[in-house]
Amino acid sequence: MGIFLITISYLLLAAHAVRGGDWGLAVFMIGSAGLIFTRQRWAGLVSTVLLGCGSFLWISKGAGLISLRINTGGDWVRLAVIMGLLFALTLFSATYGISPAGRDKFFRDKEKGVFRASIFLLTALLLEITRSKVSFPILMVDRFFPGWGRAEIFLLAFYASWIGGKMFTPDGAVKIRPRIWALFSVVFFGQLALGLAGAEQFLMTGKLHLPVPALIAAGPVYRGGGFFMPILFTVSVLLVGPAWCSHLCYIGAWDDLCSRMSKKRPAKKFPHALIWMRLILLFIVLAAAYIMNVSGLSGYAAVCWAAAFGVLGVLIMIYFSRKMGMMVHCTAFCPMGIVSNLLGRLSPWRMKISPDCCSCFKCSQLCRYDALRKVDIEAGRPGLSCTLCGDCISSCAGSCIGYKLPYLSFSISRKIFLVLVISLHALFIGVARV
Repeated sequence: MGIFLITISYLLLAAHAVRGGDWGLAVFMIGSAGLIFTRQRWAGLVSTVLLGCGSFLWISKGAGLISLRINTGGDWVRLAVIMGLLFALTLFSATYGISPAGRDKFFRDKEKGVFRASIFLLTALLLEITRSKVSFPILMVDRFFPGWGRAEIFLLAFYASWIGGKMFTPDGAVKIRPRIWALFSVVFFGQLALGLAGAEQFLMTGKLHLPVPALIAAGPVYRGGGFFMPILFTVSVLLVGPAWCSHLCYIGAWDDLCSRMSKKRPAKKFPHALIWMRLILLFIVLAAAYIMNVSGLSGYAAVCWAAAFGVLGVLIMIYFSRKMGMMVHCTAFCPMGIVSNLLGRLSPWRMKISPDCCSCFKCSQLCRYDALRKVDIEAGRPGLSCTLCGDCISSCAGSCIGYKLPYLSFSISRKIFLVLVISLHALFIGVARV
């Protein structure tokens, strides 16, 4: 009976959305109704939140309609009864998901319930805020089918929750992270290619810029404005630290792929001091952008120089990263990499090594960022080049390394981190434009 009432509540909200012309919201509600038949715990928790919000929607709409009826002298009592019944039905359905009977119905994957529900809801919330605050249709579905954007929000939220299920364990995360990271890069550059081919819906409004990470900082210096990407980068790093480099960078996935082409373990001949070369390159890139600006260098010439810098980075990936089995581009060449490492110190996220570590160095053998040298392990934390990728966690049989928030365990800290970074990944896929 509880499942039936939840379904009816969702369908009534979907019907209300259709009456208001919001077909995307109707799809969101119907899709959410379909989730409950999986009997997974996270779906029950999602229904509690969504239907809880839906019950207050009926109160809000009912109050407005009743006020209108009273002001026009119409019959409002029957309307009040109907709206009250809708509110009661939806609220009861919402509470069912967390009741003892509801917990028995939603019995699958109990240990992942709160985790996956949090990812679904946070992803949907971030996308909804982005969609409502941006002046143009930022979501792809809205560009081709105006008003249907919330259908895409549902799909992306479900996708994010699915990723959460795959990354719930460290062994699962080390397998799926490179794949979804590569998928993001394919989506990003695929839309760029389609846009340049003539399908302008795949591009953002405004002037096209080269998708080279260094231009996140250098572009505004040359143009004298346009701070969207620096702001997005800074906010992302403050939220998830240097994980921007290992989860959210559209170019980093290429370096990861090249490093995995080598059958060797990450090489130990990598000169660690090269991680600071990125800081020197950052100053060079910013200085070059400023000189181009004040000298009045044409946009075409500036693009050529920027493209040459980007091509050089790709060549470093193809030769050095592939040869050494390490992400040489990210750790020794990318200027934004060092910015991410340093700015990430302001975020609360840290990777810690417990005193119980037996110094087996298995984590070091897996690290592609040269962040787990002997001196780092002895110090109880990875080096500056760590990007919080989390691959090292799967290698530690004693669970001696992990994400750490103040006063929280490795396990809880890791779950909170993944909720944030997976939600941001889905958000970036949804707004992957140039």
